[in-house]
Amino acid sequence: MTARDWLLHNKITLLTAALIALYAVFIEWFFGWSTILAGWQAVGIWTILLALALLVGTYFIRTHRMQDYFPRETRGKFLELFRVTQVHNLLNIMLPFRAGETSFPLLMRSEFGVPLAHGTSALLVLRLLDLHALLAAAGLGLVASASRPYLAAGLWALFLLLPLILFPLKNRLIATMRRRLPERLATLMDEIDDGLPRTVSAFTRAWMLTVLNWGVKVLVLAWVLGLMGVLPVAAAFGGALGGELSSVLPVHAPAGVGTYPAGIGAGAAAFGSARDAATLEVLAKASINTHLLMIVSALAGTGLSLVLPSIFGARPRPPSVTS
Repeated sequence: MTARDWLLHNKITLLTAALIALYAVFIEWFFGWSTILAGWQAVGIWTILLALALLVGTYFIRTHRMQDYFPRETRGKFLELFRVTQVHNLLNIMLPFRAGETSFPLLMRSEFGVPLAHGTSALLVLRLLDLHALLAAAGLGLVASASRPYLAAGLWALFLLLPLILFPLKNRLIATMRRRLPERLATLMDEIDDGLPRTVSAFTRAWMLTVLNWGVKVLVLAWVLGLMGVLPVAAAFGGALGGELSSVLPVHAPAGVGTYPAGIGAGAAAFGSARDAATLEVLAKASINTHLLMIVSALAGTGLSLVLPSIFGARPRPPSVTS
């Protein structure tokens, strides 16, 4: 392989590494890494470890959701599935523009024999559930700071339960949308239909696990942002929402460099954070530290997924996306 071929083959990896290096240089120049890390020292090591453990715990919830979604293919293979979900998660974080999403159906096909089309359709449905649960979790901040809390809580509960209300009507809704949408979007409705669970109980379990996963994650991120000075409570929840939305939506830089902290800042500002210079500096430092926490949790989860199989006797090899 020539040097040119090697560069072309590894261009995304090299781009990611270059952006991370530039990001590190920018932080050192603008804030100084000692100032950034001082935020963690103020929070305390045990608080950091607790937050990290809770974030890694959400990866096990996500794996259980996947196993419940594909029970026949993944029965008795929880650790293998955990490894797949962690590789998929890490690729999603590190690759730009959601390119890592393509790894999921490939991994599910190579590891568990899930047909490519069905794996893609299921991922689409799960991402829609993720988006709904993420918005619902962040809505807790609005409820906490609402002037009419009972009304806000009622509307929030209605939004939270909306998927369960609509699921029994799915056949009628999908048929209606298929007739009214352009042909390209009608195909999207076919994919959603293929990816949906077939029973109310299966869909309810997927919804509950999704809400639990994102509820824990957003609560932890909002808690960390609050500990680092992001106020009021709604702004901390908004920052958690903004950061996670930046990683769910297509506009996503490699490793979330720039986009994740910017998402936190935008979300916090939209949910009531002050915009004076001192507050913006606190918010910038908190968003960078929260971004670092997310990357460390993803690396820790991936490392754990590679170690656990050797401890419990499952296959230790990393999955291949080329099968």
